Amino acid sequence: MVLLELSVTPLGKGESVSAYVAQCVEVIQASGLPYELHAMGTIVEGELAEALLVMQRCIERVAQSSDRVTCAAKLDYRAGTAGRIHSKVASVQQKLSQ
Repeated sequence: MVLLELSVTPLGKGESVSAYVAQCVEVIQASGLPYELHAMGTIVEGELAEALLVMQRCIERVAQSSDRVTCAAKLDYRAGTAGRIHSKVASVQQKLSQ
């Protein structure tokens, strides 16, 4: 399983890109994979091939209305472990409350 954090950005479309972020979130929702949207990107959890396909589809979706698109991605692979999208945060929160 992987956690994939991605941020897809169209170039030359002004300061606000929330409409393009919404397009990517629609793609991610359609995939059925668990995800968390945050201020600087979106984290998706799934098998490696699934997560990479979602990233590709997000880029392709934004590219429909922009001639140039950048994508920043960070990937965390861990064999056989699901549910880390929430458990990693819960682990830190538990340590903070001790």
